[in-house]
Amino acid sequence: MSPIDYMKLPLQRYADFSGRSRRMEYWMFFVGVLGASVVASLLDGVLGMAGMLGPYGPLSLIVMLGTIVPSIACGVRRLHDQDRSGWFMLLGLIPLVNLVLLVFMFLEGTKGDNQYGPDPKAGS
Repeated sequence: MSPIDYMKLPLQRYADFSGRSRRMEYWMFFVGVLGASVVASLLDGVLGMAGMLGPYGPLSLIVMLGTIVPSIACGVRRLHDQDRSGWFMLLGLIPLVNLVLLVFMFLEGTKGDNQYGPDPKAGS
């Protein structure tokens, strides 16, 4: 799979909170969302729409709202890859403790099958 395929995969699995996701899928999607957010913010600024909706412009808000569900779902599947409960995503709401969640996203998944499904690396 190409990096672009990994960026699109969470959008194809939009609200799928089951199964497992590789690190490559999680981080490529993160980079894609970050890039889309930067472009949307720049366009909001150039078009004079920045700050129209609180701190956001309309394009930034569309990108944010359109990617929040697949971002959470991809994070849950990333935790499942490490044989952790998706409820660990709630650590992101606690200041400083949310760094633990960041570390989890960098860790390698469990080898072989686990309670959340087959190893996503097994096919590659």
